[in-house]
Amino acid sequence: MARPKTLYEKIWDAHVVERLDDGTCLLLVDRQLIYEGTSRPAFEGLRAAGRTVRRPAATLAMADHMVPTRNRAAMSANAFAAHRWNDDLSPRPDFILNQPPYDRAGTLIARDNFGCGSSREMAVWALMGIGIGCVIAPSFGDIFFNNCFKNGFLPVRLPTATVERLLDLAEAMPGAPFTVNLETQAVLAPDGSILPFEVGAYQRDMLLRGLDEIAVTLDKLPAIEAREAAYFGERPWLA
Repeated sequence: MARPKTLYEKIWDAHVVERLDDGTCLLLVDRQLIYEGTSRPAFEGLRAAGRTVRRPAATLAMADHMVPTRNRAAMSANAFAAHRWNDDLSPRPDFILNQPPYDRAGTLIARDNFGCGSSREMAVWALMGIGIGCVIAPSFGDIFFNNCFKNGFLPVRLPTATVERLLDLAEAMPGAPFTVNLETQAVLAPDGSILPFEVGAYQRDMLLRGLDEIAVTLDKLPAIEAREAAYFGERPWLA
């Protein structure tokens, strides 16, 4: 006999538009919280596109703090700033990413819990600003990890021993290429070894297609509209 569903599971299941094979779900959001940080440019985007808020009565405003970012490319100066720059803002010659050929790296090899504490997307933008598009590490801060996929950036998890070997190779073979193939989900190391890694099907497809989460969601608009109609048809007091 199947166990009864929890209240959380019942609420979740009632909002599922589509469930992917890897367990990822597209959910119907029947209440929208907005705040002063990202909502204003979102409304400006709607206005410029000639669109309106889908369900204003279900949109609730709240206050939050915000970090202004006028120029995303300018975030590059903040990447490893405490290690890259002297007090007079001159480059520190002892920092690895200030030394050739590592100053041209497109892939960063790091250790445990990379990105922990970097809960804003600025952390990803800063790395992208200095030409890095992929980080290989044993583990990542959860919020940073998810922000990577939202911004076209690939985080790769590999075992600690494997990462240590890659670090040794990078030091012993300066300038040797490390090829990260998202399509085959494998890293080709300079010594010829092939190291498989896993990425969720949803995230992999989004990166390969060059889409963000909004574009992926709009692909499902007919299913969303059908689920929305059925949901509110069963709950007319919420409409």
